[in-house]
Amino acid sequence: MKLLTRRQSAAAAPTGRAGLAPEDRAAFLRLVALLLQYPDAGLLAARDALSRAAAALPASSAREALVAFTAWYAECDPMPLARTYVETFDLRRKSSLYLTYYLHGDTRRRGMALLTLKQRYRVAGLTPPDGELPDFLPVVCEFAALTGPSTGEAPLRQHRKGLELIRTALQEACSPYAHVLDALCEMLPDLSESERAAVADLALAGPPAEDVGLAPYGPPLNEMEVRP
Repeated sequence: MKLLTRRQSAAAAPTGRAGLAPEDRAAFLRLVALLLQYPDAGLLAARDALSRAAAALPASSAREALVAFTAWYAECDPMPLARTYVETFDLRRKSSLYLTYYLHGDTRRRGMALLTLKQRYRVAGLTPPDGELPDFLPVVCEFAALTGPSTGEAPLRQHRKGLELIRTALQEACSPYAHVLDALCEMLPDLSESERAAVADLALAGPPAEDVGLAPYGPPLNEMEVRP
């Protein structure tokens, strides 16, 4: 379940937004990182602990959203839960958890963005996971939890429009996972009017396209593949 490993001590985290203590903010982001991973045996066994972690967060609308989600998560049978995850995030590009896709599509710029993000992790003394792209939202949230609001949450702020697109897609699909994106977006700066207009345009037009000479960077699963 752990996505990033630390090679050295990171600098102390700066104070979080909205009066939330850094340790509470880190706990929130770590919980989001776990809830957005595939529900493997480890996460299934930890569902009660995840529910308690959500309930222990300071009172806020973000906390209430995570409490609502973990209530559903704890009661859902394992097979339907796994199937819901795959159908929601692996088979629908509109709700893919790979953030650079929304900003760059499958273009050369995306490759550079992925490399930059991986280097950001290494500079912070963190080792990116093998077999997973660095823009996978749970990885990005864990980085934010480990390194603090100023440095750690910069990628989340950079991809705020992509997060809103995922959130909107989940809401339109009536997915329980919309609660998790609601909570995450609640903890980040709100979109400006111009950003909301850009999100609406991107939702209609889709990400940039540049097919010549490129292999796509994800999502890594297609409709013929299944998770173990």
